[in-house]
Amino acid sequence: MMNKQSIENMNANRFVEVLKEHKSEADIEKMKRYYKGSDSSTLWLGLHMRTVFQAAKDFMNMSLNEIEKLLESPYYEVRMGAVSIMDFQTKSKKTTNDERKALFELYIERHDRIDNWDFVDRAAPSVVGNYLKDKSKEILYELVRSENIWERRTAIVSTFAFIKNGDVEDTFRIAELLVDDKEELINKSVGTFLREAGKKDEDRLKQFLDKYATTMPRVTLRYAIEKLDKSTKKHYMTLGKSE
Repeated sequence: MMNKQSIENMNANRFVEVLKEHKSEADIEKMKRYYKGSDSSTLWLGLHMRTVFQAAKDFMNMSLNEIEKLLESPYYEVRMGAVSIMDFQTKSKKTTNDERKALFELYIERHDRIDNWDFVDRAAPSVVGNYLKDKSKEILYELVRSENIWERRTAIVSTFAFIKNGDVEDTFRIAELLVDDKEELINKSVGTFLREAGKKDEDRLKQFLDKYATTMPRVTLRYAIEKLDKSTKKHYMTLGKSE
């Protein structure tokens, strides 16, 4: 579909040009409905995500300065491209520790442009979570206290990297801090990562549910118990508050 770009063409302007070659007016309205939560200034090109991800792979050697230019774009797909490039770079074996630190710092410093659930879900586990695996997690607890919904979502979603490494402590601690959040997109993410943590430590999940099942949002509870056996799910759903 696309050819890998030469180093001199590895810039934000060329990336946007490549995406615009595939734009589809017919798909713009559909995307607007699906990607709810975007700010009112967001624009769409109407691209399939596989197109965006392929372009991001082709441009994955883009410099940090050029990636930040992509984050400034009003176009949803361009910013998705930016966080995808960050994800690919972080996961690359060629990327140095200093480069991963710079990607992490860019994510945190420009969270104002990472302002949708799928931007967070695309990059937080790798760019934030993987970077913090062997470091202090204090930044996540700062994000938990943020008034910005996407920063709070980053806090819980980033812990997926720890879960995959067998460490569920921060997932449960952060879930406890967010368990009464008023935003559905936080409720769903808390439930999702409680479920994932429960795959590693089911007893710890049950302890959490014993404490919070009666008061936590119903959607959080449904997501959290999804992988438990039928009788256990029925038990906790009975305890859960009505919708």
